[in-house]
Amino acid sequence: MSKPAARSRIRADIDLSGDGRRVGNLLVTHSDNRRPLAPYPVPLVVLARGSGPTVLLIGGVHGDEFEGPAALMRLIQTLTLDEISGRIIFLPALNATAVEASSRVSPLDGANMNRAFPGNADGGPTAMLAHYVEEVLLPQCDAAIDLHAGGKASVFAPSALATRVDDDALYAKNMALARVFGAPVIWQLGGYNDDRSVNAAAARKGIPMIAAELGGGGGCTPQDADLAEQGVRRCLAFLGVTDDAADQPPPSRVVSISSAEQNLYAPATGIFDRRFKAGDDVAAGQSAGWLHFIGEPERASVELHFAGVGMVLAHGNRGFVERGDMLALIAGDVDENDEGGP
Repeated sequence: MSKPAARSRIRADIDLSGDGRRVGNLLVTHSDNRRPLAPYPVPLVVLARGSGPTVLLIGGVHGDEFEGPAALMRLIQTLTLDEISGRIIFLPALNATAVEASSRVSPLDGANMNRAFPGNADGGPTAMLAHYVEEVLLPQCDAAIDLHAGGKASVFAPSALATRVDDDALYAKNMALARVFGAPVIWQLGGYNDDRSVNAAAARKGIPMIAAELGGGGGCTPQDADLAEQGVRRCLAFLGVTDDAADQPPPSRVVSISSAEQNLYAPATGIFDRRFKAGDDVAAGQSAGWLHFIGEPERASVELHFAGVGMVLAHGNRGFVERGDMLALIAGDVDENDEGGP
């Protein structure tokens, strides 16, 4: 017997069940100066035919990350019902007002959607949406994919993110999805993972799930949008929702972050003259670049160095940095034969 849906102030204006192609919205009840009496819409598309798995596809959790929403819009407009056995629920711009504003956080309440789970049915707009995804949508699903990018502030080596959980069977499913997605890197999320993310929500519900980090910079990079579309298509075929015979990707490099101590942060405010890029392998003591004090030309610039061995999973995308800004996110390799729980 299916579990009754959790109480939510959000409602869908289309039926999520039954066969067919339906286009509508999630309606977020929130009264402010812009819309005192009307809900804020979040675009929602459902494609369903016959029996088969239900897959939730999410983009736009952060509103300045456009590769994922672009890839999902391509799929919405090209997938036909004849290709599908099961159901696909698309949320191409979950944080819709943030996407419209090209903002990482919601302009409605200033909250970060990927730090809002498990949410709150009676909270602000971001908390209500997080609660709806975790308590209403995820329990209906057999798998989920959440597409991210570096946004304006950072650039990632294209990666699929798989959560390492105590349940060995669930972890194996997460890793299988990540491998099929086909990004050059698999970022294994362990103790360093934030438990307020979509990944953490899926883990709490026991749903196989991956996220993806697809480049960044605040635009819509063609190769990363292509990777997202192809990766989702592979996953849908792997899950049995479509019969798409996509090419198998080459093996991915598996990495994880065990602590923040290997990361590089700005020791002062100035211009960061970066000497590396996302995906580079670095060594302890290697030069990372120079910090220039543009307002004090007579002051000697400072050379920054990496603390240890690893791969640059992501780097900051700002030229002028403030003290404490993340300059490089460093990951270490994982034994690819170790796919057990933590």
